[in-house]
This record gives sequence, C-alpha cells and structure tokens, in this order.
Amino acid sequence: MKDSALERENRIHDRVREGYAALAVGSEKMPRTPGASSGSCGGGSCCGPVMSAEELARRLGYAPEDLEKLPHSANLGLSCGNPTAIAALEPGEVVVDLGSGAGFDCFLAGPKVGPSGRVIGVDMTWEMIRRARESLVDYRDRSGLDNVEFRLGEIEHLPLADASVDVVVSNCVINLSPQKEQVYSEIARVLRPGGRIAVSDIALLRELPEVVSREALHWVGCVAGADLVSTIRDRLERVGFEEVHLEPQEDYVRTMEEMNDPLYSRIRALLPEGDHPHDYLTSLEIRGRRSRSSLPKA
Repeated sequence: MKDSALERENRIHDRVREGYAALAVGSEKMPRTPGASSGSCGGGSCCGPVMSAEELARRLGYAPEDLEKLPHSANLGLSCGNPTAIAALEPGEVVVDLGSGAGFDCFLAGPKVGPSGRVIGVDMTWEMIRRARESLVDYRDRSGLDNVEFRLGEIEHLPLADASVDVVVSNCVINLSPQKEQVYSEIARVLRPGGRIAVSDIALLRELPEVVSREALHWVGCVAGADLVSTIRDRLERVGFEEVHLEPQEDYVRTMEEMNDPLYSRIRALLPEGDHPHDYLTSLEIRGRRSRSSLPKA
C-alpha cells in the first residue's frame, strides 16, 4: 500500500529533523554515507561537510575576515552558496534566515544591519536552535551587538507576522521541504511590499534519471527535493514576486564531485555513462522582490 502524500511529507520532515539534530549535537554522530538508516540527510554536501567548514565557506565566497568574527560553533559547513552576499543588506533592515541551523548566516547578517536592524533565525530543529542560542553571548562579545534571535518553527509555517520583514535569506534548505509552494507563499506573506528574497539552493538544470530520483527519495539530501530552475521561477511569480533573477553557480557541484563527496559520488555511479552530476544539478542564486501592488496568490 502506497503512502499518502501527507504521510510522505511527514516522513521527510522527520528524517530531515533527525539528521540535522544529529549534526547539531555532534557531527561525529552523523552517518557519512547516503541513505544511512538513522535519518541521514545524505553524505557530505548540505548535511555535513566533506571538507572543512571554513574551506567550503571560503570556496563559496565568504570573506575570511567575516569568518574570523563568527562564533566558533556557528559554521557547520552546510552551505551551498552565500545568500548574505547577494542580499545587499542595509542598516536598519529586518532579516529572516530560513533553516538558520547553528546561526552561520544570521551572525554574518547581524553586523550588516547594525544596531537598528534585526536578524531572526528560524529552524525546525530544537537542537540547532539551542546551539545557535548558546553562541549568542560569543556573538555579542565579538560584535558589540544584540540584534540576533532564534525561533523554533517550520519554514512552511513561519512564526512571523504578515509584512514584518525586509529580507528573507536561506542557504540550502528550501530544497529539503516537501511543500515548497507553501514555503514561497510564507516568504511572500512575511515580506513587506517591495521586500527581497535572497536564497542559495540546490536546483535541477534538467530532470534526473528515474533511478537517481528514486534513490534520492531515500537519501533525503539536498538533491531529493530539488526543483527545476523553471519551476522555481514559476513558483515565485505565482505567489507575487517580481524582478526574479535565477543564476546557476556551477562551481559548487563540481567542487563536491572533485572532493569525492559521498552523495555526489553515488549520483554519478547511477547516471548514464559519460554524464556527471553537474550536468543535472546546480547551486542556484535566487533573488526577487515582493510585489508592491498585489497580494500573494493562493
């Protein structure tokens, strides 16, 4: 008997939550092979770095001087891009980070919005929230700021008021949600008219072969729920975004391949001869602006 759509969505949520909870309390407890039975998000990449967290961040364009100012436990190496760089944050803005994890991008955004701004991290994993909150004292000591907070919640149901946010960022998280349309609708809801979205995510350049897609459902990794680039554009425009810019970043997937990341190595083994993961997958920069004149469409 096949699972219902709701049962499948709940199962994915549970496995992702378990996987990231394991990372939060100690990466040594996280299974390092795709499809591991304890709820692994799959290999390195988005659910655990195959290289050092700092090295990955540098390759993704994070400035060394910014990384040096971070609380020591904030960078878990879970990024696939650099959303704070493309967000063009300004002093005084209210920023929300979806799937904020240990607070990496939140602590980088805090100094950019300054004492008159606010950064709110939202994560569904209590263990990640606790870890991020434990870093707040370190952040305050290093920055002299008290403008970052963390809230427990699902990105499909954000614990935020309507039209209360200037910018929404996210780093390799939306692809993990089984309800992406709902996520984009929630982003549109909490953004003020004219507010911005700046997201780095894993996306499909073309459909994966069925055998890879079938296996990916068991990995619950960054590939499992990846949308086609064209689908992401459609979703954003449908909920009321304008000035949508989607820019593939080839280097991330190629780097994972070169580093023999377990997830991408498994994908390559399942692809037709001569094909590579970067032929199908990309890190995608997603930018857009909430329409000033229309409400999100249902």
